[in-house]
Amino acid sequence: MENQNKESKRLEISVVVPVFNEEENIEELHRRIKEECDKLGKSYEIIFVDDGSKDKTAQKCKKLSPLKLIQFRRNFGQTAAFDAGFQMSQGEIIITLDGDLQNDPADISKLLDKMSEGYDVISGWRHKRKDPLSKKIFSRGANLLRKFFIHDNIHDSGCSLKAYKKECFDELELYGEMHRFIPALLEMEGFRVAEVKVSHYPRIHGVTKYNWKRAFKGVVDMMAIWFWRKFSNRPLHLFGGSGVMLSFLGTIILAWMMIERLFLGGSLQERIWPMIGVTLVLVGVQLFISGLLADILIKTYFKGKGTRGYSIKEIINN
Repeated sequence: MENQNKESKRLEISVVVPVFNEEENIEELHRRIKEECDKLGKSYEIIFVDDGSKDKTAQKCKKLSPLKLIQFRRNFGQTAAFDAGFQMSQGEIIITLDGDLQNDPADISKLLDKMSEGYDVISGWRHKRKDPLSKKIFSRGANLLRKFFIHDNIHDSGCSLKAYKKECFDELELYGEMHRFIPALLEMEGFRVAEVKVSHYPRIHGVTKYNWKRAFKGVVDMMAIWFWRKFSNRPLHLFGGSGVMLSFLGTIILAWMMIERLFLGGSLQERIWPMIGVTLVLVGVQLFISGLLADILIKTYFKGKGTRGYSIKEIINN
């Protein structure tokens, strides 16, 4: 009976919002989220994660209700803020959005409707963005790189308005600027991902936190995801394969140089090809050894986590 009561009290929706120096937006944002959640008729909680704000954001948050406020001691970044919110969420579905009023809480119902079709993750698509031209150019370039390396079939990974099932974060580890690649990471684990078009509005109060430094970090994290997606279970295929190819090429060059010297009477004193051949062989051997070490580390990683490198959705016994 007690277990049944606990199940009945479980929240249906958690709304997670990272905020950083948004004192002019925070009260209106909370009002809109509460209004939308009340319309849905579902049990919910609202979680604001204050990412080390220097203004009056935290003070204003403390006056809002209902609200769970998570305060960081300093600015750790949006990914860390999202992760803290995910870990503290109790809802079966987690909704995320930005704290600058550019996302519209009224679109939450669109995400939930799409999720009811059997998806695990719904990503918002700001098909009519209201951002400055410089930010659009950065985002367009990042999207092209993402499509080339990650192939996640998402038009707008930078949109914070998303919906996730709670179990998506049971084993997901976030770091760096990974928050914009969460759908790609979850798709790698076998979760079903879809997207819906959502509204987007220009920023009225405050200043954007997006800059070239965040863009650069995002590209680096994208490369890490590319590696993890393709070679997380077989790093030896990347490093070892590259090493074998380079060593083979270096060996061919050295063999040809030997043939020229012994049978064709050629001089090797002022030629750079012998040095290139030796370098390729040495680099190839080092890459192959790196692949072996990476393979050992990956096996140790999965063993330490208690996983087998794959994800099981369910087990059915008839």
